[in-house]
Amino acid sequence: MEIRNIAIIAHVDHGKTALTDAILKQTGAASEGTSMDSNALERERGITIYAKNAAVEYKGTKINIVDTPGHADFGSEVERVLRSIDSVLLVVDAQEGPMPQTRFVLKKSLELGLKPILVLNKIDKPAANPARSEEQVLELFLELGASDEQSNFPVIYSIGREGIAIKNLADERKDLTPLLDTILEKVPPANANADATAPLMLQPFNLAYDNFLGRLAVGRIYSGTVRPNQSVFIKKPDGTTRAGRTTKVFTFKGLDRVEAAEASAGDIALIAGLPDIYIGETVTTDESAAPLPAIAVDEPTIALNFFVNNSPFAGREGKFVTSRQIRDRLEKELEVNVGLKVDFGSALNASRSEASGEHVKHVLAESFHVSGRGELHIAVLLENMRREGYELQVSQPHVIIREENGVKLEPFEEVIIDTPSEFQGAIIEKLGMRAFVLQNLVQHGDIVRLTLIGPTRGLLGYKSSFVVDTRGEGILSSRVTGFQPYAGEIRKRIVGSMISMAAGKSLGFSLWNLQDRGTLYIKPATEVYEGMVIGNTSKGEEMVVNPTKGKQLSNMRASGSDEAIVLTPPFELSIERGLEIMADDEYLEITPKSVRLRKQHLTENDRAKARR
Repeated sequence: MEIRNIAIIAHVDHGKTALTDAILKQTGAASEGTSMDSNALERERGITIYAKNAAVEYKGTKINIVDTPGHADFGSEVERVLRSIDSVLLVVDAQEGPMPQTRFVLKKSLELGLKPILVLNKIDKPAANPARSEEQVLELFLELGASDEQSNFPVIYSIGREGIAIKNLADERKDLTPLLDTILEKVPPANANADATAPLMLQPFNLAYDNFLGRLAVGRIYSGTVRPNQSVFIKKPDGTTRAGRTTKVFTFKGLDRVEAAEASAGDIALIAGLPDIYIGETVTTDESAAPLPAIAVDEPTIALNFFVNNSPFAGREGKFVTSRQIRDRLEKELEVNVGLKVDFGSALNASRSEASGEHVKHVLAESFHVSGRGELHIAVLLENMRREGYELQVSQPHVIIREENGVKLEPFEEVIIDTPSEFQGAIIEKLGMRAFVLQNLVQHGDIVRLTLIGPTRGLLGYKSSFVVDTRGEGILSSRVTGFQPYAGEIRKRIVGSMISMAAGKSLGFSLWNLQDRGTLYIKPATEVYEGMVIGNTSKGEEMVVNPTKGKQLSNMRASGSDEAIVLTPPFELSIERGLEIMADDEYLEITPKSVRLRKQHLTENDRAKARR
């Protein structure tokens, strides 16, 4: 049977998963209502976080499909998948056109010499303009240095949600047959030139787990055949070799993995039995063979510290609270999360104070320095950990700054914002204060598209302010463009912290008196402890308050003293909100049921000593 290997790439929310689900449904590989987004967090957020495999049969050909994430923070998932496939479906929203992540994933696939098929999706949107979007994509291809062959890409128009694809806009809209036919016509067969009798050469691009079989490697077979109980050699990119033995082999059918007697060149297979296999290593039956080229992944851009929760409420909700348990969980995450880096050797937590440019050091029992691709990348890891029963604290995220030839460099990002035109002034002003420079402004009716470039540091903590400034109508997307010279000091935090001086349950009466001073993060009857941050102050200075203070009761009544208490709903903390708004002398305490903000030094005395 002929095999075609494709990946679906696109900017976040341009319809990759909906299109993949429709292909599975049409080919009978999955039933109505099943989706590639199987993880609980993916379903809740409506985004793809992990790359996933599926396979369909169409006209006697097996098509292996890899659905990739569209968010820049999970770019490492996309990078390693592209090495193992032969073509990509580049999905672009017919209304929005190419966006930052479209550029990122397209650049990676063009560099690998892949020839994309353009799918202009969501052509049923009221403001869809397929002709303009197609022109913008062609401009992007030329800008990224595509060859003449790559720039001559086939175009399919689709409505992924309804399972419709057409080659020309005037064609009859029936199903996805035109898209599937184009895949068979344009994607080279994976097993055409591969030799199934040659020594096995397999490279894992993803890892999976099974409670009974242990670690599974998902890899592309470049030559030879893999079978159960086969003796193999595993080679690292540096040539180091170790022996191993496969126990089971699986291939994909629809969304399921099915056990196979063998899998041969060109196919994508899962192999069990190699407990220490890593992404990018080469599995071969020829001990003298050279390893396949390593899979390169972009570097992390932000870092923060994870450590044991030592607040007064520690251990109340979590099952896993010790540093050993947190260490084991991070080691397990490193096996599958390529974009993450963890330094396990740091006994000091150096949290970087941006305002002063100094390092404030606090000696802790044990801390883990974790680096990731962005706030969302770290927040998803923390959310998964708390759902599994972990309890921990994290420090404020800061960008990774490096030096080259004596020049201080920091990561820069390109930001594209679509917003109603009346909000553009506030956005340009706020991002201007954060060292962003406006590159381009294009107006389409009432909507303005702004393109700005500036340091990642300036974007940390901006998202919630952006939602307020655009009244929830703006769309912000960004991509890291690389390291550039340090942009100088940025003063982002204009609010101070409201800190509890007492422990107990917060009372509506005291919160009612405090809400005029700023924004509260807690509601009445919330348990608080001394040093916990319960809100912010709009004037910018720190304020120590007592949220547990009740009303003085007496047996005398007065007409003016019994006013009705009206409380504004609190700004409830989530992990992402907490990472955005925390100050450099605060920790975010994360437990299975709560997210709290606290000062590193809980008592006023300790904070005064630390300031000295």
